[in-house]
Amino acid sequence: MKKFFKLSLVLLVGFIGGIAGNFAAPLLYSTPTTSTTAHQSTDGKTTVSNVTYDNETSVTKAVKTVQDAVVSVINYQPATSGTTSIFGNSGHSDELEVASEGSGVVYKKDGDTAYIVTNTHVIAGAEKIDILLSSGEKIEGKLVGSDTYSDIAVISVNASKITTVAEFADSDSINVGETAIAIGSPLGTIYANSVTQGIVSSLSRTVTSKSEDGQTISTNAIQTDTAINPGNSGGPLINIQGQVIGITSSKIATTSAALNNGVTVEGLGFAIPSNDAVTIINQLEKNGKVIRPALGIQMANVTDLSTNQLATAGLEDSNITSGVLVVSTQAGLPADGNFERYDVITAIDGDTIESTGDLQSALYKHSIGDTIEVSFMRNGKKQTVKIELNHSTEDLSQ
Repeated sequence: MKKFFKLSLVLLVGFIGGIAGNFAAPLLYSTPTTSTTAHQSTDGKTTVSNVTYDNETSVTKAVKTVQDAVVSVINYQPATSGTTSIFGNSGHSDELEVASEGSGVVYKKDGDTAYIVTNTHVIAGAEKIDILLSSGEKIEGKLVGSDTYSDIAVISVNASKITTVAEFADSDSINVGETAIAIGSPLGTIYANSVTQGIVSSLSRTVTSKSEDGQTISTNAIQTDTAINPGNSGGPLINIQGQVIGITSSKIATTSAALNNGVTVEGLGFAIPSNDAVTIINQLEKNGKVIRPALGIQMANVTDLSTNQLATAGLEDSNITSGVLVVSTQAGLPADGNFERYDVITAIDGDTIESTGDLQSALYKHSIGDTIEVSFMRNGKKQTVKIELNHSTEDLSQ
């Protein structure tokens, strides 16, 4: 009987403890739900849960840091013949209409003036530029300067309504795989301040595109899978700190695809690295244009050469797999007398040159009058020469 009594007592205590635990556990360990749940009130109406929670993330913090500095850029050009405005004018030469819309970002305030960077193709041909702020207010912009080659333009506005200025990051310090966030106006102002997120897919991509005058140019770009659409052009690509790591350009992706037989791809966006953009911005603020040094060579990527072309250049049996092939030089310019046909440029100032984009990027970091050291291969032997950059791209023959 004693044993039976003890056993019964143990079972009873355990049973009571289990019941108590079932009641206590929800009180001790319950957490607010992160979903919005519909409930029925006492009068039968469906209501929304009043549970609140903090859903701020590192991405939302980054966006909040810079979002108010992102603007829409509106390009006005003369109305086409037969166009009727809401004011009754029809086909008048002094009537302007929206020709294109893009994005931009405020990067500087200096006294009563603020400065916005965007893409050159966004404001190309504009007779009037308006800036739509994140607040919804519209102010007039004035073109400070633009550069077709880099696709960078600077616009000034009255600073009285500018509340936020973006900060540039060091694009040489970003890593493949890190978070990349684009903010802009895809498809125009109707979707202003849209945010898309992805990663940095690759660095130092040489992307071929066409300028407004039809010239084929090579651009050093950041590759990202962040969605970038027409209208995003000129807006910022930012890191997780909310700093600008690049200026997005849908044009690079569009025209490079066209040059590659119109292949359609997804998750392939490009941005002009912030370091390259800042170099251009400083020149545009000072001169309204970019004056670049020129070597005076016609060039080609070694990686683009066919086996027949490699043989013609004497490279078929060499261990040269990248670099810039000198096809010809222009008389009177710095390259004349320093390079011979089929030399392969491999480095400038110690920095490896693998493509024409690398060469242009390295060259355009310098000013007229600077001296650079160029390493190149000639007949299988490495040589080095110092060249004074005493001519500009304006001296190149067309």
